Formats: sequence, structure tokens, C-alpha cells
Amino acid sequence: MTSSQKPKKQELPPTAWAVLGLLSFPGERTGYELKKWADSSLRFFYWSPAISQIYAELRRLEELGHVASERSGPEEVRAKRLYGITPAGREALAGWAGDTAEAGPPVLKHGLLLRIWLGHLAEPERLHAMVTAHMERTTRELADVREAVAQAAEVADWAFPTLALRWSERQHLAELELTRALLEDLAELGGPPAAAGDGQGRQGGEDAPTPG
Repeated sequence: MTSSQKPKKQELPPTAWAVLGLLSFPGERTGYELKKWADSSLRFFYWSPAISQIYAELRRLEELGHVASERSGPEEVRAKRLYGITPAGREALAGWAGDTAEAGPPVLKHGLLLRIWLGHLAEPERLHAMVTAHMERTTRELADVREAVAQAAEVADWAFPTLALRWSERQHLAELELTRALLEDLAELGGPPAAAGDGQGRQGGEDAPTPG
């Protein structure tokens, strides 16, 4: 095959590759099972697509020949469709996973920090309550991550997912440390500036509170 005959690299959204990746492990799965696995693994370090997105990507992948599906037999009380990766799908996935191109920077959209940034418009007690609630939620998430790590570590084929989940465990621990530091910063800051409510504390030519 000449270079002009080589197939072009398949352009798919990351969600499609994630769904195909879930199918790259042994066994066939339903869309519902893929959603459950995404909720107990992918969401800790990437995100978990909605069930509608999973089925949309499965249809796309099946049209491309990367996935094959079949309905369960009559012995099943409720018929279900099982999906499995094809050799072509595994080859495409391996090419994407091994691509040396830059994967891109992590995307951080921290809703709590956006509210802290606007803290001059909020009561200190409410800010403290939001940060405390975030710490409690992160603590619960950490417990879920550790449970997922324990489950993955018991399956030999999940060695690499275990590494990703261990990274997520460390990330949640770091988030807790950052949140504790944020509580300390809020305590040191105390109440909002006297002029924060009416905006008259700034002079017309004063720069915005950003670096540089």
C-alpha cells in the first residue's frame, strides 16, 4: 500500500474513544453496563458520558465497523443488545491511544472557586459553608475512588485502569489539602472589604485585580 493509499487517521471525539476503550477489555457489554463502568471509573479522572451519549457513540462506532452488536437470545427474560469491539476497532483504538501528539492540558472548571472569586458579593458565613460542603463531598468521592481502586486491583486485565484510579485518589487527597488551605485563607481574610458592597472603594483608573 502506498502512502497515498493509507487510510486517513480516524477523527472521533474523545467520548467515542472512551466508549470504545471500555469495550477493549474482555467481554461484551450492554450500553447500561458501559454507563455503570464509566460511573465507577472514568468519572474520577475524565468524565462519565450520559447514557444517551453512550448509545449515540455506539451507533457511530458500529457504523464505522469499530463495534459489532447482537441481541440476546430468547432465553433472556428481557432482550438486550450486547456490544463488542471488532479487530478494526481495536486497531483504531490502539493507534489513537499510542498517538504521540499532545493530549492537551487538563481542563479545570471549578465552580466553587468561581464563587470564591466573587466572594466580595457574598456573606463570609455562606462562603465558609460552601467550602465546607465541598470538603465533605470530596471526602465522599475519595471513598468511592478507593473502593474503585480496590475492585480494579483484583482484576488482572485492569492493571492500567488501576493506575489511573490511583492517580485520581492522589488528586482527591490534594483537593482536600487545597480546600483546607482555602478555609484557612478565608478565616484570615475575615469579612468583606467595607466598600465591596457599593463598588465605591475603587478609583476610576484602578486596574482590575489580576496579575501583570
